[in-house]
Amino acid sequence: AFAETNSFTLDFILRLCRIYIIISLLSFINSLLKAVYNVYSEREQFRDRPLKGMLQTMQVILWFVGIIIVVSILIGKSPLSLLAGLGASAAILMLVFKDSIMGFVSGVQLSANDMLKVGDWIAMPKYGADGTVIEVTLNTVKVRNWDNTITTIPPYLLVSDSFQNWRGMRESGGRRVKRSINIDMTSVKFCTPEMLDKYRKIRLLKDYVDQTEQVVRQYNEEHGIDNSILVNGRRQTNLGVFRAYLTAYLQSLPDINQELTCMVRQLQPTDHGIPMELYFFCAIKDWVPYEAVQSDVFDHVLAIIPEFDLQVFQSPSGRDFRQAFSADVS
Repeated sequence: AFAETNSFTLDFILRLCRIYIIISLLSFINSLLKAVYNVYSEREQFRDRPLKGMLQTMQVILWFVGIIIVVSILIGKSPLSLLAGLGASAAILMLVFKDSIMGFVSGVQLSANDMLKVGDWIAMPKYGADGTVIEVTLNTVKVRNWDNTITTIPPYLLVSDSFQNWRGMRESGGRRVKRSINIDMTSVKFCTPEMLDKYRKIRLLKDYVDQTEQVVRQYNEEHGIDNSILVNGRRQTNLGVFRAYLTAYLQSLPDINQELTCMVRQLQPTDHGIPMELYFFCAIKDWVPYEAVQSDVFDHVLAIIPEFDLQVFQSPSGRDFRQAFSADVS
């Protein structure tokens, strides 16, 4: 009986030693993986890779295998037989690790298709995300919004739903500006000789006015147009000259990429006037300088509109009504 007790005790101690060795080996491998992650995550070429998600995936596999081996040592069976027995409970395991499995598969898709990287600016309004990706893990993608809040999104939602990635804009030659100003339609009119003389003094317009006036004069002469009535023939308008000035002005700015689309166009007139849209790409893509360039352009546009005998459409305010009422009373 004493020998059997000693044999049982010895066997129990051997199993504990094996378990301790297995756990120590797992801890060593886990620490090694963390060290490799820390080294490569600091390198510039790997900063935009989902290294943390890969690390967590390897840790889950590592500890899953380790637990199987530890249990097999405790019950005295082969790890392969335990793995074969787990086949019957695979459905339960898939339910328990559903998010991890979906996160792993989605992370592989995001990385393989180059859909998302750490540092990308993404927008996903459905989930309140609009900012920079700061972390991609096995179960979550963390986005730091512009108001410094953090939005956490499961990776599989980024694969199943649509999101906007602004990386293409940052890697391109410019950031788009697409804004319009409404012109009062009642201020649009034909240009008189006095108006054309005034526009010729504008450096950006001199060549345009001369060339266009020559084309107009030649057309009217060839077709015997009666110039006493302005509706006959072809005439320059203050709105057309204004549009030409805006085009020349945008082409003269150094902060606008001239290799990309740059145009000024009229949109469909509405009850708020004629929208005159400026469509161009700013070569500066960082948010604050980009907004400064855009504001400078429209500051200038708003300031020079009266020089073309045009008026900006603006809905009347209470002050306008008070002034009109005061004028009627007086």
